[in-house]
Amino acid sequence: MPEQEPPFRWSEKLLEVHTHLKGRYDAITSVGIPLALAASGLFLIAFVFDTFGVFDAQGRGVYNLSHGIGKKE
Repeated sequence: MPEQEPPFRWSEKLLEVHTHLKGRYDAITSVGIPLALAASGLFLIAFVFDTFGVFDAQGRGVYNLSHGIGKKE
């Protein structure tokens, strides 16, 4: 008589696996990554957009560009 293999129990295995990190990696994932994203977003707003002249003095550069208002050369 051939040996039967055990049934596939994926739902039980999923419940046994921990879905959160513990230790020092928690600080990296919950604090470091959001801080890095916020810092890069502020950098883009402050320097890159200003460098390419997207914003005018009133901060309406995107509105002006989309409506054709601005410098005519």
